[in-house]
Amino acid sequence: MELKPQDLLVLLKVAAHPPRRWTYAALGEALGMSASEVHASVKRSVTSGLAVAPARGEWTPVRPSLLEFVLHGVRYVWPATPGPIKRGVPTAFGAEPLASQLTAAPGEAPVWADPAGSAKGPTLSPLYRTAPKAALADPALHRLLALLDALRTGRARERTLAATLMKAELSQSELGAADAER
Repeated sequence: MELKPQDLLVLLKVAAHPPRRWTYAALGEALGMSASEVHASVKRSVTSGLAVAPARGEWTPVRPSLLEFVLHGVRYVWPATPGPIKRGVPTAFGAEPLASQLTAAPGEAPVWADPAGSAKGPTLSPLYRTAPKAALADPALHRLLALLDALRTGRARERTLAATLMKAELSQSELGAADAER
């Protein structure tokens, strides 16, 4: 069973909001996918070892494996494709948490093409077609997706900083889940 880009979108959404228990329908609605697409995505994630399902209907991302895949594999499996300058949703070093730590000339930061976007810049193909809308509705998910795009496309300095911040984001989420279980 081969992983698909939407599988990572689902995993990052759940990782951004621990320890919340998501239904397939709720996740689908939040991500612009059908419940059956989410279910198939979870199944592929469990098969690949990026998630575990300890009980029927329950599952959770395996954070160390997810982090390893995000840091070392995603840019080779699903590289981002640059495109022309358009209006869109800021991503990579144009969005937080990188935007406040790196300086970019106006119009230089990448965006996902979207008429609802607040910036103009070179376009970058999103991980999955519904990612821009999902990111606009969820700042925590937007942070993870922006870091992911910096890892997929950035220069060495951007990738190094994005890797450090991604580790912190996923570890912080993991700590939040552990605190909530106590």
